[in-house]
Amino acid sequence: MKIVCLDAATLGSDVNLDVFKQFGEFKSYQTTAANERVERLKGADVVITNKVVINKETMDASNLKLICISATGMNNVDLAHAAAKGIAVKNVAGYSTASVVQHTFACLFALTNRVKFYDNYAQSGEWAKSEIFTNLDRSIGEIAGKSFGVIGLGEIGRGVARIAAAFGTRVSYYSTSGANANAEFKRLNLGELLSGCDIVSIHAPLNEKTRNLIGERELNLMKEGAILMNFGRGGIVDESAVARAIDGRNLRFASDVLETEPMRADHPLLRIKNKENLILTPHVAWASYEARERLVAMIAENIKEFLKG
Repeated sequence: MKIVCLDAATLGSDVNLDVFKQFGEFKSYQTTAANERVERLKGADVVITNKVVINKETMDASNLKLICISATGMNNVDLAHAAAKGIAVKNVAGYSTASVVQHTFACLFALTNRVKFYDNYAQSGEWAKSEIFTNLDRSIGEIAGKSFGVIGLGEIGRGVARIAAAFGTRVSYYSTSGANANAEFKRLNLGELLSGCDIVSIHAPLNEKTRNLIGERELNLMKEGAILMNFGRGGIVDESAVARAIDGRNLRFASDVLETEPMRADHPLLRIKNKENLILTPHVAWASYEARERLVAMIAENIKEFLKG
């Protein structure tokens, strides 16, 4: 077999891809532009892709037998055309749950404990000039006793909810599908959750029910100084409205995802004044070393299962 990985850069240079050599010839490219797909897939039986789109034209110009998506989402593959051509498509799920849950609380505590301010205070030399042992210029808050709302109570959302409860918060959730009935936590409608919670964490997929779910009207329901976090998908939150709320209503916001990735150079979140109220990370919540190791192992297992028929 010939296996081609089109965007190995999305898996990281610290993860070993030699596991795929057990199946035959393996060729890896760090990134692949749209006009390079067909040439690179000549003679390939299996393609591994994360964000490189495998469309009808690409499939028709190749002899692919298996498309391995190195992610959970499958929107980068024309699934209907793959089915029509008899090309198997395999994704991976569940590999990043612990990583995303951990990153959620890393960002939350960076906001509640004012880590950006105090780290800069100490490393800038200002602490060395102090007449007292501490600095209380920024108020640190505890999450114990606070109301914690989860939007999207799937596997990751449940993990976040359980840890939030372990920290002493009062956890509730909003089901974006309307079908999730979880007896462990209190279910609220969206308005109740936004207006009643001190902390709101989004862990939902992007679909017709969640696109633009949180706009200016919804943000205005939230408490002054509340924390909103998005670890689901860009497009769920109106980012321009969030930028206004950070400066206008003292909203604190953490996000690992944006509607357009990589981030636009003219993004409104780059122009806010209240920068201590913002934590942005470049879509890395999923990407602990351990999660990426699991991901590669699961792709290899998908290839093995395909070969077994």
